[in-house]
Amino acid sequence: MTARTSAQLRDFAREAVRLEIRGFEFFNQAAAITHNSLGQKMFRHLAQQEIHHLEAFRKLFQEVVSAEEWKKSVREEEASGRSAVIEDLVARMKKAESQGEIEAIRIGMELELKAIDFFKRCAESGDDPAAKDIFLKIADEERFHYDLLQAQYDSVTGSGYWLDSAEFQMDGKY
Repeated sequence: MTARTSAQLRDFAREAVRLEIRGFEFFNQAAAITHNSLGQKMFRHLAQQEIHHLEAFRKLFQEVVSAEEWKKSVREEEASGRSAVIEDLVARMKKAESQGEIEAIRIGMELELKAIDFFKRCAESGDDPAAKDIFLKIADEERFHYDLLQAQYDSVTGSGYWLDSAEFQMDGKY
């Protein structure tokens, strides 16, 4: 591994930590404002997935970022308080009042699309084959989360398609 690759992975690691912690924070906030118990369960599940992603990244980056440096990065991101982006998203949910749950789903979909794009860019621009595989795997998981949120949105709003039989898989792989 070259010094350039190492520095690049360090940058990717910092951004991945930020993205996953903010996703965790958002999905927990969405669960808190959601009145439907199934919706709360879905948002909590998505929040826990963000923690699983952090663990996958910790394992990936442990050869580049020391365990102590990794813990410090996570602690700093957690201690930085709620980000302006999350504050804005929570304000959007509250502003939507009775439609707050639907707005939470929309925002979750936006976050997942941004995550998919970020992880695909990391995979494309990275030099490390192991990192590329992890980034593509996480991008696939984020795509599944997006599809889950889209199906939930269609269900809650009564829009979307009528499904008679499974013509596609819900894991994002058609």
